[in-house]
Amino acid sequence: MASSAPALLLDRRGFLALAGFGTAAVLVGCSPAGSADDASSTKTLKWANSYPPSTWDPVVQGSGFAFNQTALVYASLTEIDEKGEAQPGLAEGWDYNEAGDAITFHLREGLVFQDGEPVNAEAVKLYLERAKTQEDSALSGDLTSIDTITADSATDVTLHLTQVDHQIPLLLGRRVAQITSPAVSAEDLATSPIGAGPFTVLELVPESHVYLEKNPDYWDAENIHIDRIELSWGIDASSIVSALQTGVYNFADLSAAQAAAAVSADLDVVEHPGFNASNISVNSLKTPFDDPAVLDAARYAIDRQEFVDKLSFGYGKATAQPFPEGYVAWSSEVEDPWPYDPEKSKQLLADAGYSEGDISVDLVVSADVPQNEIIQAQLAAVGITANIEVDTNWAEPFFAKELALSTYGTTGRESPVQTLTAHFGPEGPLNLAGPYVSDEFLEAVKVARETPLDAEDYGKNLQAATAIGVRTSPTIFTYSQPNLFVKKGVSDIPAVPGQIHWAGVTIDD
Repeated sequence: MASSAPALLLDRRGFLALAGFGTAAVLVGCSPAGSADDASSTKTLKWANSYPPSTWDPVVQGSGFAFNQTALVYASLTEIDEKGEAQPGLAEGWDYNEAGDAITFHLREGLVFQDGEPVNAEAVKLYLERAKTQEDSALSGDLTSIDTITADSATDVTLHLTQVDHQIPLLLGRRVAQITSPAVSAEDLATSPIGAGPFTVLELVPESHVYLEKNPDYWDAENIHIDRIELSWGIDASSIVSALQTGVYNFADLSAAQAAAAVSADLDVVEHPGFNASNISVNSLKTPFDDPAVLDAARYAIDRQEFVDKLSFGYGKATAQPFPEGYVAWSSEVEDPWPYDPEKSKQLLADAGYSEGDISVDLVVSADVPQNEIIQAQLAAVGITANIEVDTNWAEPFFAKELALSTYGTTGRESPVQTLTAHFGPEGPLNLAGPYVSDEFLEAVKVARETPLDAEDYGKNLQAATAIGVRTSPTIFTYSQPNLFVKKGVSDIPAVPGQIHWAGVTIDD
């Protein structure tokens, strides 16, 4: 398939996306066209979305919110429910050994991928090994607890761990373990996805659309009531409301700026729960934030509510941590550890010997968006000059930990420990100050990781690690907001945090 050279871009949530694909259609497993009567009775979800996955290979796609699109094709080893608790997926159950350093997943019998290949222990083993070792894997950093993998039988696969880790059933959910057919190469998966998920690709035109039909071999097919999905990309946000009113689409991602218009049009606006969090990324190993007084001054200079008021259109909430209130890992101890206090900020700088104009730092960001000006103005109000610099290659210096000040946003992970280590751990991709990390945090997160999911002190141990991570990290969280969708003639979407599930969803005639 002809294509132009891909280019890295950032989508509206601040995540990497791959643009520049050609527009030739990829047809996968096409079925003969049905009759007009068949078409009229087909329950079709017409979904408008801003951006396609960067690739349809889940090992490379990895993070961001696009894994909800690849999950149309792929089934994951486990799932989570509305409480964020681990549930069966391709695996109907699992058992740890007594030491807690090995876990065996028991796969459902008789499952097949969309190409007829069996969903067995060997397929899971090959996928996880590829995710651990493939050079361009976006998931390798999530799998460091896994040492070796053995296929013990057709349906039993055992993960031998490098440490006691009871987070594995949560870890191997949609973001990390969307199992691919072993008969398809990684190169082909990028544009011709084959999995064991609820839908099978009929036609895929990169950057335009993908058409899918229900997969009768999906493990939970009896609860999938949608016959066909037509997912289109590149839809202008300002046209979403009118497009749903006229029936061009019946489901769409919705920007907060368009939510009021959708409500006025009597459309169903869905505030879907998630782990979204925006933050100011600070590198305490670089000037000027290697001075604790400057770091603390920056912390007290930030008015989180201004982000909510100006950016979320009433749907956001100020936050100082990566988890939403009510979630098992949310800590009341760090609800507001550095309350907005510009006078205190100024005094900290003055006591440390800084005068007006002494402190200047580059705020290197991926895109010219309003939050940058808010950060700049709030820091300027206390005497810290932040020079905004938009860098189209922002990701390279950010993940190389070369920047002193930047921004980031995440959609979280199914495993709260993985979220914590991503933000605060020594190898955490979101820890701009990495490998800096406090010994106190390492010990707390170790305790949380080693705590069984059903243990009485599981929540307490997670919350302790969250509080220590927030207090000892230079990262400054600002606000969070739910994922917003708009729909018409589509039933309620299961409120699984950070994930779009289609089981049980119906579409009106």
